[in-house]
Amino acid sequence: MLLSQYARADGTPQIVARDGTEAYEVKTGLSLYDLAMDCLTAGERLRDRIATIGLTGAVDLETLYAEGRLLPPVTHPDPAHLHLTGTGLTHLGSASTRAAMHKKADDNETDSMKMFRLGVEGGKPANGAAGVQPEWFYKGNGTALVSPGAALTAPKFAEDGGEEPEIAGVYLIAPDGTPVRLGWALANEFSDHVMERRNYLYLAHSKLRQAAIGPELLIGDLPEHIEGVSRVYRGQEMIFEKPFLSGEANMSHSFANLEHHHFKYPLFRQPGDLHVHMFGTATLSFADGVETRDGDLFEIEAGIFGLPLRNPLAFTPRGTPEPRTEIRSI
Repeated sequence: MLLSQYARADGTPQIVARDGTEAYEVKTGLSLYDLAMDCLTAGERLRDRIATIGLTGAVDLETLYAEGRLLPPVTHPDPAHLHLTGTGLTHLGSASTRAAMHKKADDNETDSMKMFRLGVEGGKPANGAAGVQPEWFYKGNGTALVSPGAALTAPKFAEDGGEEPEIAGVYLIAPDGTPVRLGWALANEFSDHVMERRNYLYLAHSKLRQAAIGPELLIGDLPEHIEGVSRVYRGQEMIFEKPFLSGEANMSHSFANLEHHHFKYPLFRQPGDLHVHMFGTATLSFADGVETRDGDLFEIEAGIFGLPLRNPLAFTPRGTPEPRTEIRSI
């Protein structure tokens, strides 16, 4: 089952579900967040609740997409309680891309490659044990989550704005503090790769950018092997196209290990919080020499996730010095 949300005339979310080619409204006035929280309180599965309340009128998702009415498949009513985070160096092949960005002439092996090797050796532990911890980063809260079709905006001080085609897990923290996975979605883990390349210790800064997920949320198990395509368009011309692979068969870590090392912190097990956690990639146009420009369009597609995720790039006006942030005392 795939779930999505669009904005009604009054701006409130309407849940949409589909199991095949046809999409239908779910008979509820609740957002997906509120419906899922209600299911957790009642001890009921989301899929079963939707089957009980039923579906109503058919929906043309492509038309809603074109009209700019699609929302992220799930949002939090208080954006400060939605956490955008991720892990890197998790995919076979990802280390060579990162290592090339961080390589210096006198390096024998970059820290990125060392971290990747740790994952290969201990990222998929047997018998339920905790494996080696991965690289981890913070992107922001719900204010940085962008709808499908909306612009990913690079701030004035950005040196780059580049796509990263990823799979994200979406999690809701139950009233008893247990993380519960709602589903999986395509994600564009938008980053500043030029800044990161200057010094890998700038990675934390380079990740503090917007991100997009969706348009649809996959409810259920994720296949071991996933094939997708990442594209960049400039006007009518496609300037980049490259396949990407994901799923555990193509990763150095298991999802269970990556989830454990995120949710082992009590900070991330606060009841009612929503988490969007991105699991990394080995494919990005920056590594192939693409220099993105204002107005370029990113498209990330993998059939199992339904509609592709499309977002234009917007650079805020540049050419003037970065303004100093002034702090005042109360």
